[in-house]
Amino acid sequence: MKNMVKKMGQKGFTLVELMIVVAIIGILSAVAVPNFKKYQAKSKSSEAKIQLAAAYTAEQSFYGDFGMYASCLNYMGYNPSGEKDARYYSIGFGDPTAIDTEMATTARRSGLAVGTGACTIDTTAADSVTYFSAGKGSGGVVSSTVEGADSAVGAQTAANQTFTLGANGVISADTNYTSATTRSIFELTQDKVYSYKKQGY
Repeated sequence: MKNMVKKMGQKGFTLVELMIVVAIIGILSAVAVPNFKKYQAKSKSSEAKIQLAAAYTAEQSFYGDFGMYASCLNYMGYNPSGEKDARYYSIGFGDPTAIDTEMATTARRSGLAVGTGACTIDTTAADSVTYFSAGKGSGGVVSSTVEGADSAVGAQTAANQTFTLGANGVISADTNYTSATTRSIFELTQDKVYSYKKQGY
């Protein structure tokens, strides 16, 4: 009986065994934490596709009504400004493009409202540029433009009916965001072709 008590009292982990366990946990953490951050950033990028799809629908509806594309998304019914504080991506058009005079005139005759608060069309220099800024970011930086994306409405001549929507987001604090081109950047064309220009994490 005394021998049994003595043997039971000697059971336990040695210092070396504990150090090995701590080292293994440290290695697993070093591998898991970066992967978890990437997974988080990747999950945020799904927001860009959802927002681009909504803007795309508005753009195609506008085309159905007026026979051309334009950048006045608010007028078209796409206005995510109310959810700005929950959004990581800026969405819209970044580059102004001249609209063909004949196309613009036809659109006006079809009932297109122009002017302040509606759809401003400049047939000599640039169509009105509309984008919606993000309200959230990472690493103290928030995307306030759609820089880095080739987002523009085509000239809208009879032979050129194109647009490219852009989405620009700050979704990871581990990336240097001093340049807009290092952010997460998506594009969507009139043919519903998505481009993932920059991963951003």
